[in-house]
This record gives sequence, structure tokens and C-alpha cells, in this order.
Amino acid sequence: MHKVISFALIVGCLAVAGGAVATGFPDRPLQLVIPFPPGGLTDVQARPIAPAFEKLLRQPVVIENRGGAAGAIGTQYVAHAKPDGYTMLFTSPAVVILPEVDKVFGRKPGFTLDDFIPIGRISADAPVMVVPSGSSWKSVADVVAAARQSPGTIPYGSAGVFGPTHLPMELFAHAADIKLRHVGYQGGGPAMTALLGGHVQLLAAGVNVAQPHIKNGGIRPLAVWSAKRHPALPNVPTLTELGYRAEIYLWVGMFAPKATPPDVVDVWRTATRKAISDTAFKEAMGNLGTPIDYLDRDEFARFLAADQEQTASIVRLIGRVK
Repeated sequence: MHKVISFALIVGCLAVAGGAVATGFPDRPLQLVIPFPPGGLTDVQARPIAPAFEKLLRQPVVIENRGGAAGAIGTQYVAHAKPDGYTMLFTSPAVVILPEVDKVFGRKPGFTLDDFIPIGRISADAPVMVVPSGSSWKSVADVVAAARQSPGTIPYGSAGVFGPTHLPMELFAHAADIKLRHVGYQGGGPAMTALLGGHVQLLAAGVNVAQPHIKNGGIRPLAVWSAKRHPALPNVPTLTELGYRAEIYLWVGMFAPKATPPDVVDVWRTATRKAISDTAFKEAMGNLGTPIDYLDRDEFARFLAADQEQTASIVRLIGRVK
């Protein structure tokens, strides 16, 4: 009996000394960092999943929007945060895109994918090309014709230079052999506001961000970047079926800083896996028109490796876009 107690005490002491065991985790509020302003692709999914996390982890989950530099500021903040599980990243493909952009410009990346531990993918959805409802463009063919008539003058918005809504438009422009004029904003929300206000004429938006404005008649969808038609927009053609080789997806996922203890990672993995089944979260995602497409850590890691390879090729194809 005494030997068992002594062994338990030794293990406990070693665990505390090494910081390897998350005894009582979490025991204080948690921070979910979104590296974009409110209203964009990641933000509208983080809002309904945070209450699900709170129920599962029994602690407040505070959403902090740290926008700027197409997601680089908030992402780098989490990369350098204390790896204790209390500061997590809820993000889009920016975490993969931005290091590749730094390579193209010969800069040392402020972070890389290796600075994070993938927790789980929440969704993966193709963006939709939208125009203001008052636009004379009724199809992608109209956009292409206008762009060829006035090369480099048609302004389109994005969530920031080389951000996850910038790459789709440049990929489309390359496939269509046209020139457009990029106008970057500090997130998907501000970019949508610019489109609604007539400051830009085109936008590649997440379906969940665009859907409310499509429903109320504020914007018109022209095409989606997926291989198959989007279930929420069955009457909207894909760029693939229109003859353009431009397929790309916007995904949202959870990450922990590198060196976060394995047991803390497992707590978040379990919470994320359960949170996507939360009734309120599922209803919210349904209202957004975004299907949940969950991948657990290992599958998500394999997906990220393939996505990183594709992203690198697209970024190199685009080159040093200002």
C-alpha cells in the first residue's frame, strides 16, 4: 500500500515539475483568437461555437478579434503565446498562405504552419463570386467581357492582400486571362461592406458571409469556386462547369501553439469534436448555409499538408502582387 502511494506521489511531482499534465485544465477563462475583424468567414463560425465550448469546458470562452495584415497579426500573436491551452487560434487558410507569401517576397516568415498544432477542421467551403444587386453583370461572362474591355480597372475587394479571399479572385483572373484591380480591406466583413456600398464591384466571399445578403437581395451570386454546385446555392454555376480551372476552398479550423501539452491538446480535440454536434451550433451553421465538414487532428494535418502544397503553387503563380 505504501509503495503505491509513494509511486503516485512521485508521478504527481514529476508531472507538476514538467508541466506535462493539465491537472484541472481549464480553470480560468479561455481566449479564442480570430485574426480578422468581426463579420468575416471565421468570425461568423466562432460566435456560435464559443457557447458550445463554454458548456463543455465549463469556463468562459472570450473571442478576441486581432485583425490586420491579412491575418498575420493575430496569427503571429497566437504563435508566440504561452503554449498552455488558454490562447487558441480559430482561423482560415491564412495560416497556410502567409508563410508562402513571405517566401515569394524573400522575407523571413513571422510564423509557419509548424508553429501550431492542428486541433480540428470545422468546415471547408468554396467561396462564391458576388456583385451588388444593382450591377449590370448577370453572369461571369459579363464580368470577363467588361474586364477585357477595360483591363485592370474593375475593382474587387478582399479580406486583405494574399488573404483567403484574395487568392480565389486572382486564380480566376489567371484562368480567364483577364486583369482586375485588387482593393484589400482588413477582413471579410469590411470587404462585404465595401461591396454593398459600391466601393468595389466584385468579391469572393464565404457562402456563410454572403448568404444573408443574397437572401435579402443586397448582392447577386455569379459562380462558386468548387468542383460541384454548392448545396445552399444550387442554381449558381461553378467556375469549373463554366470552363475555368479555378477550384479553391475556404476552410476554418482550430489550432494550438506549438509545445502545448498533449493532454491539453486532447482536451481541446474532445471539446471540438463534441462542439460541432451541439444543436445550437449546427442550427447556426445551417442558417449560414455552411455545411460542417469536420476533420480530427490527424486527418486535418494531412489535409493541411496537401493544402499547403496547392497554396504554394498558387502563390508562386501569382507572384509579387502589390
